[in-house]
Amino acid sequence: MAVRLGDIAPDFTQDSTDGPIHFHDWIGNGWAILFSHPKDFTPVCTTELGAVAKLKPEFDKRNVKVIGLSVDPLPDHREWSKDIEETQGAKLNFPLLADADRRVSNLYDMIHPNANDTLTVRSVYVVGPDKKVKLTITYPASTGRNFEEILRVIDSLQLTSDYKVATPVNWQHGDDCIIVPAVSDAEADTAFPKGYRKVKPYLRITPQPNLP
Repeated sequence: MAVRLGDIAPDFTQDSTDGPIHFHDWIGNGWAILFSHPKDFTPVCTTELGAVAKLKPEFDKRNVKVIGLSVDPLPDHREWSKDIEETQGAKLNFPLLADADRRVSNLYDMIHPNANDTLTVRSVYVVGPDKKVKLTITYPASTGRNFEEILRVIDSLQLTSDYKVATPVNWQHGDDCIIVPAVSDAEADTAFPKGYRKVKPYLRITPQPNLP
């Protein structure tokens, strides 16, 4: 069964490069990213894991934990991590699930038979503190992910979970936001002390509310 936005992220216990992971306990009260890789010792995956290791301080700033997954066994993960450090200049600094039995892959519908009937596709799941799925993205095996984009989306998700705003096309942290239509003008006058610009009755632009 597919995991959809708003679903409680399926819980699991699985071994990893950091020892057994009890997923919901591991998330704690923060945010998490679970992302899968088709196979160990493959070129695109190697570059992705190196990039995420370098970006870990950015995820930490946002209270986001990162965990990877591959269907290969734990000894392969440990050997592969040496290649990642050697070729990408970054040591693996987050857990990598060993999903050789496909338990987690099947829970999250990460194996798409029309793409490959044994390997996971490049799935991404962002899970909030309430353990609900906030974002899903699926890439084919041939295309590496843009983790700068994933950071951008997390900034939007965290902002819009706390304020009654949405983020417009190509929004970046610091840009203006859109007041959601469910907020009346009278409510907006109070809720957004920085003010707002009314382009249309349904399109009201306001400065990002969680910045000075």
